[in-house]
This record gives sequence, C-alpha cells and structure tokens, in this order.
Amino acid sequence: MNLNDVLSDEAKQASITEDVCRLVDDEVGKQRGLSGVAVKAGYKLVQGVKPGFVRNVVQALLPEFAAALEPIREQAVAQGQTVSGYFSAHTAEVAEALLAVTDGRAQSSEHGSVRGAYGKLRGSARKNVQSAVPGLGKIIERYT
Repeated sequence: MNLNDVLSDEAKQASITEDVCRLVDDEVGKQRGLSGVAVKAGYKLVQGVKPGFVRNVVQALLPEFAAALEPIREQAVAQGQTVSGYFSAHTAEVAEALLAVTDGRAQSSEHGSVRGAYGKLRGSARKNVQSAVPGLGKIIERYT
C-alpha cells in the first residue's frame, strides 16, 4: 500500500496527522540552546495565537509530502529494508524531499512576509527536519 492509498482512508489520515503533530511537538521539545529557546517560543506563540495551526498545516501538506516521500519509501522496499531503517540511513535525502515541498509553498506564497520569514529559517530547518526523519520513517512504516 503506497502513501497516497493510505491517505485516502480518512481515519488513517487523521491518525497520521495526530502522529506527525506529536512528532513535531517532540522535536520542538528537544531543541536546546539559544536557537532552541527561540524555536520553542515561536512554536508556543503560534499555538497560542492560532490554535490548531500546526495540525492544519500538517493536514494541508500531507498529500504533497506523501508524493515526495513515496519514491523514497519504494526504494527502501525495493532494497528489502524497513522504511524506518532506510529513512534513518538517508536523513539528508528525506529531509530535502520534505523541504522541497515547503520551499515550493513558500515561493508561491502571496505574502512577502511569509517568504521572508521562511528564507531566514530555511538554513536551520534542514538540521531540524533531519532530526525528525527517523520518527517520520516509523510513522510511515506503521501505516504502510
């Protein structure tokens, strides 16, 4: 079963959304140092100002993320590896596939402030996304 098939099941999509939101929460919680303080503060601010924002973003991006990750998942399966193991061994590749989606979204935004903020955060995003890739692999493995 591929990722798009999984997402066509509303119950599974809701569960995946919850799991990914929990992964994001966990990754934000792991942040340390001055940049970690800034990430945590920004995350808390967004959650306070616009409750459900993270969940809505995850739901909106899931189909694009699934399309970007499906070829990588297929590669893992073709090589006889677990998805979580393959993702853990290829964190940079997986992170770049995810960031290509968010790059596209940021570029197409009509809001200059969104493009500007994203541009400032993009460099540090790679490290944070790579950190989340093993957990994401486990989520994908659970549902496929």
